[in-house]
This record gives sequence, structure tokens and C-alpha cells, in this order.
Amino acid sequence: MKNKNDTFSFEISLSVLNHLGRNLYRSFVTVLGEAISNSWDADAENVWIYINKEKNTLVIKDDGIGMTKEDFQNKFLKIGYSKRKSGVLSSKKGRPFIGRKGIGKLAMLSCAKEITVISKSKGNLYVGGVIDNSGLDEAITNDLTPDKYALGEWDEGLFKEYTNNHNSGTIIYFKDFHEGIKNSLDYLKKMLALYFRFSLLDDSFNIYLEDEKITLDHLNDLAEKTEFLWNINDHKDPYIQEHLKNLKEQKALSADGDFKGFIASVGKPRDLKVIAVDERVSVDLFVNGRLREKDILKHIPSARLVENYLYGQIHYDTFDGEVDRFTSSREGIVADDPKFQEFLENLKKIMSVVIDDWDKWRRKNREDGDPDNTAITPKARKSKELYDVVSGEYSPPPKTGNKKKVDGWIDELSDDAEYNLASYAECFISENLIRKYLQEKKVPISPEAKAEVDKWKNEEKRSKGVGNISIDIRKGSTDLHYLSMNYLANLNVDEKRKDRNKEASLVRDANEYKPIRDALAHTALLTDEAKQKLSSVYENIKGRINSLLS
Repeated sequence: MKNKNDTFSFEISLSVLNHLGRNLYRSFVTVLGEAISNSWDADAENVWIYINKEKNTLVIKDDGIGMTKEDFQNKFLKIGYSKRKSGVLSSKKGRPFIGRKGIGKLAMLSCAKEITVISKSKGNLYVGGVIDNSGLDEAITNDLTPDKYALGEWDEGLFKEYTNNHNSGTIIYFKDFHEGIKNSLDYLKKMLALYFRFSLLDDSFNIYLEDEKITLDHLNDLAEKTEFLWNINDHKDPYIQEHLKNLKEQKALSADGDFKGFIASVGKPRDLKVIAVDERVSVDLFVNGRLREKDILKHIPSARLVENYLYGQIHYDTFDGEVDRFTSSREGIVADDPKFQEFLENLKKIMSVVIDDWDKWRRKNREDGDPDNTAITPKARKSKELYDVVSGEYSPPPKTGNKKKVDGWIDELSDDAEYNLASYAECFISENLIRKYLQEKKVPISPEAKAEVDKWKNEEKRSKGVGNISIDIRKGSTDLHYLSMNYLANLNVDEKRKDRNKEASLVRDANEYKPIRDALAHTALLTDEAKQKLSSVYENIKGRINSLLS
């Protein structure tokens, strides 16, 4: 028989707090993010952050709507309470809510040994209490229920300097931050400027660190080192309009999807390092002004050099809809979410354009490009890189009056240099390999070749006399080092046996090669026809030399 008077209800152990994420993350910047997001949701216009590294304390204060006694107990302390209850997705000011599950506060409220939270709504007194995490740990160990763990009394004197002229809002005091507060203020200013872009949605929202307003000016170092920009879907951002003023190249990109943003490139990978720490600026995903996924390119790695130079922000506000796409830690996105996968496919298309543009723009601006891009041959790429290094020694300083003209001349020579330097390397290698081969075979010098050697020795002697030079010039002391390809080819015994009027031979190729080779060696600019001829003849020479050497 059943007892009709029996009734049962759920009872929750405090240990569930650990399972829900009390110890999920303790990154200092992440804790700041959780607190700042709460201030945003509370319609605050200002957030003040005060840090005492010596005492290992942190204070975060805002001027939001604050909390009544009922709000503090039934909303703030109610784990799992969602501001989006009943389909409400925004604050009274119309700001999209950041909070969703009501558990992000757990990590924030467990990042220090003791945390005091006080709050007041307009016209009311402060309410609040102290969370002693060592006491909470003991309560969890003893498997207590929430109603058996009460917050401690808060000390008014502790907050005296923060409550003056504070009409409404919330103040959180963190004492004995776990692992200490190691980040410098300069670092934190840059991080706050980078990762909290709420002002894109509401320019009345301000963040202060030690009473200094955080602005995009804190990113000036990064902006000055930025060379290229790709603006995605006409993204409007004061960082782009007001701070990226020294760009060398930029392009507007249209992409599928309702996201916007930008990708930018710096001059050197080290330019992405934030001060003297290992953290690097990356291409990040933001939702409603808050960083939601750092280094989004890790989901679509291309293993291309360009990724080491890129940073940016992709803003995808509609990503936060009815479906919860964020991980429990709130520091990332559920990787297999269909909307996220669709976004990544669109981002791949953007990156294919960025990769091609980056290589082209780098080479145009006399910088090393992407060696994996096959748009130009490896020889041409290396020739261009060598030219860029050498020509840089001739580029006048920025304030020089004729800089634009001289740089124009250098640019005009660039295409020819790309060909000539590679061709000179081909001449150098092929002719010296033939010399090595003839030395190995102990091939005698013919009378015709000896006459050519004597001619150049005499010319060298005369020139050294005019120049008052007594040092040796040619590293090799043999007669072969005075002979060019056409004479060297004639010394080859196998070549002498051939009917040069009927058979293809190294000698025939060398004779065609000589006049263009001589012009090249005298740093002349070659015609397109001469370049084509030299390239085709060199391919023949290369093949015959490889045959000889093998």
C-alpha cells in the first residue's frame, strides 16, 4: 500500500557547483571579461577596474542598474538563472544580453580565496555578502545543500573609497587572487582594448583601468605596424577608420553570411606579440562585442606562411540566437555546430583571397612573400627577394625630397631584376661547372682558347694598373677562369667529334648564348625577345651539362 501523505522534491548538493564550471577557467583576462559582460548586461555606462598587485586584490565597479535584495538572492546567487527568461534577449537599453546559462559567474566567483559582492539599485541601500571559497570548498566536501551555506557579512569600510557618489551598480572585491595578478597594466590595457569591443554596439559604454579610459589608442603600436587590410562586408570600425592610416594596401571583400570584420597583416610576425609575453594577437571571433573564439584560423589551418602575419576581428552577432552555440566554459564555440561550420566554409573563401593578395602585395612592396605560392617560379621569387634586399640600400629616407622618384626607378627595374639575377645565377653555375668538369678531365687548352686567355689577362693587367690595384681578382688561377661558355664548350673532346652543322651541341648553344650572356653580364636590360632566347638556350645548356656531369 502507498502512503498518500508522502511527498518528495529535488535536493541539490553544493558539489554541483564544481561540475557546472566553478573551476573551469581562471585566466585573469577571462575573469575581467565575465565581470565586464555582467556590467554590459546591467546597462552600465562605465566599468572601473582597480588592481593592487602587491596586496593581490582586484576591484571591479560599474554604474549599472544594480540589484535589490530579491535580485541578489533570486538572480545573482541563483545558479542557472538566465536573463533571457521568457524570450527576453536584450536589456532595457536594447543591448543584446551576453549572459545565457547563468553559470559563467561560477568561475568568476571562485578565482580568489575571498570575494565580496555588493550592489544597489537607485534609491536603495547596498545589499551583498562575502563568498569565502575555502569555506565553500569545505561545504562541498561535507556535501551540504545550498540552504546550509550562507554568505558572510561584508565590511563597509572595505568599500568606502568606491561607494562615494555611486548611485547604482555593482562592486566586486577579489581578495587573494589565485596564482596572483601577474599581468602588467600595459598588457591589460591592450587586452581590454583588443577583446572588449562593446562600444561598437553602444559607444556610451566605457571601461577604465586605474581611472584611465581604455581606448583604441592603446593599440597604436599594433596599428603602426599594420601594412595590409581586408575589410569584410563593409565593416565600420573606428580602429580601421581612425588608426590604420599608414596602410600600404587594402581591399574590400564581400563574403557570404551576415558577419562583418577585418583581417590585417603586419610587417613581421614578432609585431603580433603583445609586449614581452608569449601571447600573440590573432584573428578572433566576436559576438555582440565580446570575444568568443580566439584564433579562429586554427579551425581552418592552411599551413601557409601568411598566417604568422595576420590578426583581425570577425563580428558575428547573429551567432547568438535561440540555439546555444557556446561551450560550458563560455570561452569557445561548439566546434560541430552547423552554423559554425557554415561560417568556417565562408571564412575559407575569404582566406584564399587573403593568401593570394598577401603574396602579391608583399612582393610589390619589396618584402618576402609566400614561398608556397606557385604564381611565380622559385627562381624568380628568390631573385625578387635578393633585389628587394639590395635595392633597399638605395631607397632614400622617408623625408628625402626625391624619395618618390628614386623608389619609382627602383620599381621600374624590379621586373628586369627578377629575370636578370636568376639568369646571372644560371650563367655563374653552368660556366663554373663546365670549368670543374674540364679540370677533372685535364682537357688541354687549344691555341684559340689560349689566345683568348692572353687577351683577357692583358686587359686585366692594364685595368689593374689604371686602378692601382695589386691584389688578385680571380679566385681561380687557371686559364679556364678567363674563358666564357663558348670557348669552354669548344674544349670538350666529345663536342669536337660532332658535325655542328647537323647535330645539336653545347657549342652551338653556347654561340647563341654568348651575345645575350655578355649583355647580361654587363648589367644591360634585355628585350623580351632576348629573355625568351636566353631562357630557351639555357634549358638546352643545362640539359647538356647535366648529361656531361652524370
